[in-house]
Order: sequence, then structure tokens, then C-alpha cells
Amino acid sequence: MNRYISEFLGTFFLVFAGTGAVITNIVNENTVTPLGIGIVFGLIVMVIIYTIGEYSGAHINPAVTIAFWSAGRFATKDVVPYIIAQCLGATAASGVLGMLFGIIGNMGGTAPYKPDFEWQCFVLEALLTSLLMYTVMCVSTGSKEVGTLAGIAIGGLIALEAIFAGPICGASMNPARSLGPAIVSGQLSVLWIYLIAPVLGALLGVFFWKISRNNPAPVQENI
Repeated sequence: MNRYISEFLGTFFLVFAGTGAVITNIVNENTVTPLGIGIVFGLIVMVIIYTIGEYSGAHINPAVTIAFWSAGRFATKDVVPYIIAQCLGATAASGVLGMLFGIIGNMGGTAPYKPDFEWQCFVLEALLTSLLMYTVMCVSTGSKEVGTLAGIAIGGLIALEAIFAGPICGASMNPARSLGPAIVSGQLSVLWIYLIAPVLGALLGVFFWKISRNNPAPVQENI
């Protein structure tokens, strides 16, 4: 139960800080900027990993949980409780932001930057998440992201992806992160992209990790 609570709290603060930065940028126009929003997402993920990584693994992402399970690194009995805790945490965070600021736009949710970019956005989200999951697999121990540099590597990658892809597709890489704002704002039309693409991308990241580990390239030394 402590692990489920950790996942709830971790996802809560991820969405509260990350989408809160988006809302702040709207309320106090352009004070945070897209660059700042990307940095906020990276920093909050880094903090959460170092805070709860030892207890729950700091998945804070249903796609990561499913991918760890597919790789044989996570118990089947914990998959659904983890996902429920993550989605509840994200939705609660969006609800708190809604009470503080009112319903503003899509509450920091994710959407393609233009209506006819849905399938391109789907592919982009899948690729972004595959890189994220590949990195997670490389720096984690079992299903726990607790390595000394895990927080820096994963947080830095999320910041990087959010900065360059956020203005195009939202750079969600996380179904829960998109679900919470969508439910509270009532804007569900493109939610399918952010529920499906990150999961497929995370599974692809596990595949990349498996083939790179099972067939390591020989190390060349310059003499």
C-alpha cells in the first residue's frame, strides 16, 4: 500500500507542478515560457525519482509500469493498482489546480498544435516515449529508478523532449499526465493519442533495450 500511495503522490506532484507551470504561463502571460515549462517538468521528475524511487520505483506513468511488466521486471499483481494510483493522482492534481485557478483552457493538457496533425503527433509521442523508456531501462535497477544518476538522466531527457516537442504535440509521454487535465477540462477528443501512443512507445523502448543488450556491439579501442 505504501508503494501505491507513493505512486499517487508522485504523479500528483508531477501534474501539479508541470501543468501548473502551463497554467501560470497563461494566467500571468508568458512569464514561465515554453522553455521554463520544459525545465519544470524535467526538474519535478528528477525530484520525484530521488524522493520515492526507493519505495515504488517512481514510475509515475502507466506506460512505464506496463513496459516494466512486459520486460519481466514488474509483478503482474501490481500493474493495475499502480495505474489506478497514477491516474487518480493526476486527476486529483488537475482538480486542485481547477479549484485554485478555475478551468483555464485545457488545464495544461496535451493536444496537437493544429487539428490536422493527429497521426503525426501519435508517431511523435510514440518515439518520444520509446527514447524515454529506453533510457529508463538503461539506468534503472529492476523496476526501480534509483541509480545515482537515474534522476538526472531521466529528468534531463524529459526536459529536453518537452522543450523541443512540447509546442508541437505536448510531449506527454505519460497517459496519466494527459488524462487528469483532460477529465477536469472536459476536452477528451484527442485523448486517445496520449493513452495509446505512449504505451506503444514504451514497449518499443523495451524492445530497443533488449536487442541492444542481447547483441552488444564490440568495443573498439584506438591504439
